[in-house]
Order: sequence, then C-alpha cells, then structure tokens
Amino acid sequence: MSREETPVADEELWQQTHHWLAERREAGSVCPIRSTRGVPSYLVSGYDEARVLLGEPRLSKDSAGAYRLMAEKAGGAILEAGRLFGGHMLNSDPPVHTRLRKLVNKAFTSRTVARLRPRIEEITGELLDEMARHEQVDLIEAFAEPLPITVICELLGVRPDDRGEFSGWSHTLLSVSGEEATRNAAMSMHAYLQQLVAGKRTEPGEDLLSDLVHATDEGDSLSEDELVSMAFLLLVAGHETTVNLIGNAAFALLRAPEQAAKLRADPSLLPGAVEEFLRFDGPINIATVRFTVEDVEADGVTIPAGEFVHISLLSANRDESRFPDAAELDVTRPPGGHLAFGHGIHYCVGAPLARLEAEIALGSLLRRFPQLSLAVAEEEVSYRPSSLVHGLVELPVRPHGG
Repeated sequence: MSREETPVADEELWQQTHHWLAERREAGSVCPIRSTRGVPSYLVSGYDEARVLLGEPRLSKDSAGAYRLMAEKAGGAILEAGRLFGGHMLNSDPPVHTRLRKLVNKAFTSRTVARLRPRIEEITGELLDEMARHEQVDLIEAFAEPLPITVICELLGVRPDDRGEFSGWSHTLLSVSGEEATRNAAMSMHAYLQQLVAGKRTEPGEDLLSDLVHATDEGDSLSEDELVSMAFLLLVAGHETTVNLIGNAAFALLRAPEQAAKLRADPSLLPGAVEEFLRFDGPINIATVRFTVEDVEADGVTIPAGEFVHISLLSANRDESRFPDAAELDVTRPPGGHLAFGHGIHYCVGAPLARLEAEIALGSLLRRFPQLSLAVAEEEVSYRPSSLVHGLVELPVRPHGG
C-alpha cells in the first residue's frame, strides 16, 4: 500500500500538535512525510505500530549511520551537537548499546533514586515558598524548570553556579535555533563537560558522574568521548523531560479543575495520575531518530531500507484504539501501557527519577496552592519550537487565585 506524502508544517506541528497528529492517524498509522528542509521520512502515529517499531532491530539508532544518511538526503554539514555528543547509548545499537547501558546501570540504580526523595521534597518546598511570595509567576521558570535541573545536577555533581548556564545551552540545542546559536551552545557545553569529566577523574565525589568515570565492568570502562556524551545525555534528558512533564501536567490540571479536585481529595491517586499525565500530554513528541537498515512493513506500508522513521510517542498515546476517550484527562484511568518513556532496549533509564519528581512536585503544588489559576487565557499559552520535546515556553499562573 502506498500513501500520499505529507509536508510537515513546523508551526502547526509545534503549536497544534495533537490536532496535527490526530489528522495523521486518520490518514494511516504509517505515512511518508517531508520536512521543511526537504528531508523525506516516515511518520509512525499509531500505538500498535509505534510499540512494535520502537523495539524493531531493523530500525537502527547508530549515530554514524544516521549522519551519513542525512548527508545523503539533505546535504550540508552534520549539526555540531550531533558531532560532539553522538557517542551515547541512545544513539547506538547492540552490542555497543548493551555495553554502554550496562556501565550506566551500575551507577544509576533505583536505590540511588529512592534516596533522593527527601532532597526532592526539600527543593520542592523551597521553590513553593518563593512562589507563595508572588501574586503571579511563570510556573515553568519558578518551579517546573529549577526543580529537575537542581536534582539532576546534584545527582551528577554539577556546581550550583553552573546550572543556569547549562539549562540555557540545553534549551538552545533542543529547540529550533539559529545555526550559529546552536553551534555556540554545543561547543560551550562540550568544553564544560570535558572539564567536568576531567575534574571527576582527578577528584571524584559522591555523585553519579564520578561513579561513571570510575565505573568498570570486567575491565571495560567508558572512553573520554563516551563519558562526555553520556554526561550530556543524562544532564539534558534528566531535566528537560521532567520540566515538560511537570509543566504539561500543571497546565492540564488548570484546564480540568475537576481532575485537580480528585487529586486533592485523594492523594493516593497521584502515582497513577503521573502515568496519565505521561500518556495524555507527555514530554516527548517524536522519539530520537531511527532509520531502516532493511525493508520493514508496518500497517500495510513497506518502508524501504535507508529511510528515516519518526515515531510519535504523543500520537501513540492518544490512539483511541488503545486508550478509549484518549483526548480526555482522567486521573483515575488504570495506569500502564503508555509509550512516553519509549519501549524496548532504549526505554528511558531515568524513568524512575522522572516519576518520583513529578509525583512530589505535583502533589506538593496541589496541596500548597488550592486556588492556583491561570493568569492568561488558555489560547495564549504557547509551546516550544521543537518536534522532539513537547513543552511550554511559559505558564503564567496566580498561586493564590484571582
């Protein structure tokens, strides 16, 4: 079966994301598309197809292969961020991926995450105390962003004074920015992370990055380039996704006060509600790039070898065939099955931390500010210009209502 190629309108994809994706699902769960740069690829929007293809070994994530294919299809130089930070586990296939993830798992354990609860609660309380002093704040800037960036930087051993600068570089790299701004951010971040890794090698601390620098498995260890790339992945993915999870969830609750009331009345619903927030309006739209190394058939469409495949996690999680009333937020919905953290061998290693932070953050926010309200019309809230991350530019709120 062949389907008509759809041109991607960036502004619509960013700002009317769910509407645009719903139209794609109606046209077919797997459709050829063409980006504004003219690069052809295939969009996967249906749940069943997304789940299968996220674990499909004929779809490669090897960064070197992806760059060669991009040069072939679009021409031009490799993006600076890809060149400098490509050597991490999210951009690799087995056996390289298996080796890298095994080394990371030795340092990034569920026990480490569980020990962070008191500190996350402490940071959350401090941020909410500051919010309480104001009649109006940007919830993203005041709360959703500083919480996860503080947590991941403390976990990895990044100096407090460096967090703001690091967050700025991250925003530039994950959003659509000018070529010069992107290059400068990538080079600044790379230089910083090189210096950070060198410091952990000579003077290790009680932090995850020091553990990674000194982690070994049967004599194996991470190379210098792998360490820098892994530090980049953990720092960026470790806060960007959670910023958007908290921000999107807060926005969803402000638009559905009856759902917020249910959580205030029964806080035991919170763990399941976090899963619903991840399903309903998750932090990642199109998963990081994959490409076919052999022909692959999905939903009656044959995707030839040598084609990029973009899997929309947001779209899969709104598929009515898997989630009845998928466009409705329901904090009592039975949890499970969503693809917000991916699926298969590349399932997000930081998922337990994101869940814990979101549960503490949202529960504390609801308790502390029962009159929390939007300070602008819903239509004025805009999304970041990115097809990867799905999150708000800002979320103006009145902590005490009004």
